[in-house]
Amino acid sequence: MEKFRWAYIGSGNIAHSTARDIVKGAHCIVSVYSRNFEKAKAFAEKYGAQAFADFESAVNRDDVDGVYIATPHTAHVEYAVRAMEWGKPVLCEKPVGVCLQDVNTLTETAKRTNTYFCEAMWTWFSDVALTVKDWVQSGEIGEIKDVVIHYAFPGILMPKTSRVLTPETAGGALLDIGIYPITYCYNLFGEPKEIKCTGKLKNGIDIGETVTLFYDGFQCTLKMSLCSLREDCKIVGSKGKILLPVFFHMASKAILKNENGKQIFNGKTDYLTEFTRVAEEIRQGKTQSDFIPFDATAACMQMMDACRKQMGLRYPFESEKTGG
Repeated sequence: MEKFRWAYIGSGNIAHSTARDIVKGAHCIVSVYSRNFEKAKAFAEKYGAQAFADFESAVNRDDVDGVYIATPHTAHVEYAVRAMEWGKPVLCEKPVGVCLQDVNTLTETAKRTNTYFCEAMWTWFSDVALTVKDWVQSGEIGEIKDVVIHYAFPGILMPKTSRVLTPETAGGALLDIGIYPITYCYNLFGEPKEIKCTGKLKNGIDIGETVTLFYDGFQCTLKMSLCSLREDCKIVGSKGKILLPVFFHMASKAILKNENGKQIFNGKTDYLTEFTRVAEEIRQGKTQSDFIPFDATAACMQMMDACRKQMGLRYPFESEKTGG
């Protein structure tokens, strides 16, 4: 089969991380656009692409099968909508926007133009996470009793100009890293009955929060922080438990312990699997992903909107009518 041809929008860290992975498989990068043309040229030279100084020249071309958007999330909606208007399928880095209104704009555009759109949440393209979901839904650990997920990294030590620490680019823990445990719980258990969030704000962003999702008979406690380093997940049921030493970042192992003993699933969480499964869906003519349907993206963003409201977190560019 011919290689799937991508146009890259953005040439920063996540663009390089995905590019290194996907060029090992049945993919190639034919074009790249970045507001910094010098960075785009360096990226293009490294991955065999062509750099462009304007967005349309990079995207609206016959040799582009799909568009991958890897800019700061405040620019996602503009680029994704423009690409879909030209009939180009879009894989957009998480979060796809900063509020539910953004998600609605994207999914409505996808439906109107009959064009594929998907949030690039690599966790749910991974066989590790999909195996955990199968264990939960098939009753391997009985009724769920308690879930605790930690995800933290020392982002506070990054340069002050980093998008992660900048209010103008919707920086902070929730949208950048909190989306992972929130999405994990949504995919396992659906929408919660109630959400409670307490967090710490500093310099216009949230540097950490504890989010509690309440379900019938159990709750999920999610602890996110930009001030430490930790990642793990524990799901406790009436008949056993599931442990993930790493649930998101390059997750490679899930451990099931129940009345039948101990079972270990080994797999990969990588960008190549994500891009390959997206390319397959696009070639099949789908307009939304079976792995991450529109309703999932909208529900998780709505949950983050609720968290921001409880923390009193509003970004400088938002009006009283949008998000937060």
